[in-house]
Amino acid sequence: MAAPPSAILERVPSEPQAAGKVIVFENVSIAFEDKPVLNGISFCLPKGESKAIFGVAGSGKSTILKLALGLLKPDSGHIYVLGEDVTQMSEDALFEIRRKVGIVFQESALFDSLTVRENVAFRLLEEGDISDDEIEKRVREALSFVELENTVDKFPAELSGGMRRRVAIARAIITQPEVLLYDSPTGGLDPVTSTTIVQLIVKQRDVYKTSSLLVTHRLQDAFIMATHYFDRKANEMRPLPPGTRSEVPMAFLILRDGKVIFDGDAHELAQSKDEYIREYIS
Repeated sequence: MAAPPSAILERVPSEPQAAGKVIVFENVSIAFEDKPVLNGISFCLPKGESKAIFGVAGSGKSTILKLALGLLKPDSGHIYVLGEDVTQMSEDALFEIRRKVGIVFQESALFDSLTVRENVAFRLLEEGDISDDEIEKRVREALSFVELENTVDKFPAELSGGMRRRVAIARAIITQPEVLLYDSPTGGLDPVTSTTIVQLIVKQRDVYKTSSLLVTHRLQDAFIMATHYFDRKANEMRPLPPGTRSEVPMAFLILRDGKVIFDGDAHELAQSKDEYIREYIS
């Protein structure tokens, strides 16, 4: 992608649900110990779109990811992932869905006793039907994508925090998932390292066009994603020219008091007259 594509400010309408939505929440509610966390929320992630989820601590951001994976069941409502209602699925059926979803956990969640090679290859090894040569090839490709191929024989304790996040991204993309979930991928990192991680997310988005949900407390990360594209010839992230948008749509979803109070693009967010939203983004 040597140049950003279309120069449009308006959002592209979503495709019909059957054809174009990889994650759909319909009137989903969940409470913990009688404390409501999500209260009848509805939203969707269209195929090929990236969506960043925001809200104060305890607003249910990470809960949304756990619900999408079927790790939690809602008290009411339905959740569709890749066309399947995960609220009604058995654990075996959920396992098949999860094979098509990549996730980057908070704090990377690497296995300390395994090398980088073994961590990145973990899901392929679990499948058990892929040759050692193919696994090695795909591990190298994934680590090369995050520019860490030289760490293949190291252990997580030998890596910096930013490097561990990059290894976690390599582990998430090695299965070539249809959907990527990021849970605070830049949390706890310094600004320079955070920008490196955001650049990798933008690279993955623009090279592979994978649909993704990004939970973050850093509004600037999502704004960088919305205003930059990955130039493959230069192998770096670059700002979009004024008035243009990324080829992959970027949306923002804001939670408050268990409800979705905003779901739109950066232009719509900047134009919002809602006092809470204006204070949140200021």
